[in-house]
Amino acid sequence: MRILVLGAGGIGGYFGGRLAEGGQNVTFLVRSKRKSYLERNGLSIHSEKGDYHFNPQLITRKDRVKPFDIVLLSSKSYHLEHALEDLTPFVNGNTVIIPLLNGIAHLPKLQSTFGENKIMGGYCVIETTLNPVGEIVHTSPFDKLFFGELNGDQSERAEQIAQAFSNTKAEFILSSNIQQGMWHKYLMITVLSSLTTLMHAPIGPIRDSVGGVDFIESLYNEVASIMRTHSAPISDNIVDQYMKSLPKLSYHFKTSMQRDMEKGLNIEADHLQGYLLNLAASYQLNAPLLTTVYQNQKVYKEMLQ
Repeated sequence: MRILVLGAGGIGGYFGGRLAEGGQNVTFLVRSKRKSYLERNGLSIHSEKGDYHFNPQLITRKDRVKPFDIVLLSSKSYHLEHALEDLTPFVNGNTVIIPLLNGIAHLPKLQSTFGENKIMGGYCVIETTLNPVGEIVHTSPFDKLFFGELNGDQSERAEQIAQAFSNTKAEFILSSNIQQGMWHKYLMITVLSSLTTLMHAPIGPIRDSVGGVDFIESLYNEVASIMRTHSAPISDNIVDQYMKSLPKLSYHFKTSMQRDMEKGLNIEADHLQGYLLNLAASYQLNAPLLTTVYQNQKVYKEMLQ
């Protein structure tokens, strides 16, 4: 299969790189500046799963090549509109798009742009960043990418994609309940990014502070309540599961949103916290903790102007 990965940053570069390492035909759709860098330096992955350096196949939006079989869409939500424009020439009736964005709000946009039948569900669990020289640094033992049909079917195309993704050092997992997995991750990443951006600290000091665990649980319950009111397919005990796993998080764990704020970059507040607050308003729910978080994020975004 011909695989197109939009972006060669921490997410797309890592999973696309692992697929290329496993022998798959992978091309990266990148900006001109990133293309020039990768043509000079190649793409490097540093990971406890094994380092890998290679010269990737690259295209920009201006290149004209035939459409691809699979697209891994790993852009930030605030780049989604441009990403859809960039992807359009490389998508045809047989292309399957697997989005790896956090949250849920992007799905209707993708479906309306390309058609419902072209969009699978997807999400990943990984901690990566780009170091100062543009190399990918994988900073945790997790590197899981989940994908599957949004209706839960075990389709022939899903099985074919699973086979293509099977021979890698990363974990590519075909899920029969991908929507639940996406909402569960949405719950987790919303709470953790809310905590670390509000407190300007990694999870350890927040968790270990007096009242910290209770505050975290209250925020989990508030966000989960919004999702349940919206009939999101989250499990009854998901908050308990996340609270039990809280001590296992590294003391120094930072969310990508926190790292972006530390670098003075744009953040996905509207796509994550903002979307949930809009849902809460539509159901006339009060969400005081999430509202406080979002106000802090709005102030940060105003200061970026």
